[in-house]
Amino acid sequence: MSDVYAEPTTGTFQDGPAALARYTTLRLGGPAARLETATSAAEIVQKVQEAEARDERVLILSGGSNVVIGDQGFPGTVVLIRSRGFQVIAEDPDTVTVRVEAGERWDDLVAATIERGWSGLECLSGVPGSAGATPIQNVGAYGQEVAETITAVEAYDRTHGEIVRIAAADCGFAYRGSIFKYSDRWVVLSVDFRLARSPLSTPVRYAELARALGVEVGDRVPLADARATVLRLRAGKGMVLDADDPDTWSVGSFFTNPVLEREAYELLRERAADLGEPPSWPGAGDVVKISAAWLIDKAGFGKGHPGPEGVAISSKHTLALTNRSGTAHTAALIALAREIRDAVHDRFAVTLHPEPVLINCTI
Repeated sequence: MSDVYAEPTTGTFQDGPAALARYTTLRLGGPAARLETATSAAEIVQKVQEAEARDERVLILSGGSNVVIGDQGFPGTVVLIRSRGFQVIAEDPDTVTVRVEAGERWDDLVAATIERGWSGLECLSGVPGSAGATPIQNVGAYGQEVAETITAVEAYDRTHGEIVRIAAADCGFAYRGSIFKYSDRWVVLSVDFRLARSPLSTPVRYAELARALGVEVGDRVPLADARATVLRLRAGKGMVLDADDPDTWSVGSFFTNPVLEREAYELLRERAADLGEPPSWPGAGDVVKISAAWLIDKAGFGKGHPGPEGVAISSKHTLALTNRSGTAHTAALIALAREIRDAVHDRFAVTLHPEPVLINCTI
């Protein structure tokens, strides 16, 4: 499942009723052999089972902001997840647990929790996508990750043909990862989130957000203030979907921030000695997370760097690769991604890995 819900777009290169470009924020992707829409958990399971009975491959797609689909499309059944809604399933004086359908639009959910005075998702405002896809990527931004609030994920287990509820501890959450990512076994149906009853945000952890709010790291702010500031910061980087802004015709960050062992980190520092200290964050154990945006920029790929057919690095954010023309092929975007990856490796001996799921294409 991709981690987004996107309304169909128009004017894309591979147009037509089954063109997957209509359902991706990159506006790229060839046709599906079969396209189905599911509006409830039961219908999601039914559509998957029917495709399996036909011996067809299955792709679960909630909209397309974290997926890159090749020009040949998908030779099987694509199930569009369009289930909606959430309900409170448990509460006490301090917390509330909500069960959210897989197709519920993520930012609508975040806005609803803030209106109700529930804290824990506010720094994830503006992330395009659906609630059911957030555990797959362990979506995170501005110091929050969904792994911190998810208590369980309901999924259809295609291996055993049954619906299961997986506790958060068994989801294998990691940096931008989980047991669900790169696996065809699980189809997420709903997600449970436990949130605090509080008019204030969780402690602000991200220095950029703290500066924008005018507070210190560790302070709490009104939920509405946190949301408004995060939305403003994301919009300034082209990370809030806008049909009229080609800088948002992307999958957001195309590469993850590399996590290096100490030896690799020291080698990077040697290679970058003439460029200053690489932005980095210590991780668990003896590892260091490095800014992919810094590596890309210092390898010679600045904001707006062009690629073939009108694809380009975003003019607002070095990590975003965009289909600015709206008429490119997926192959053109992949070519730009390869060029960037290879140049970073040649310059710094660090390998960048794509953040989105690649379907029928590879770098």
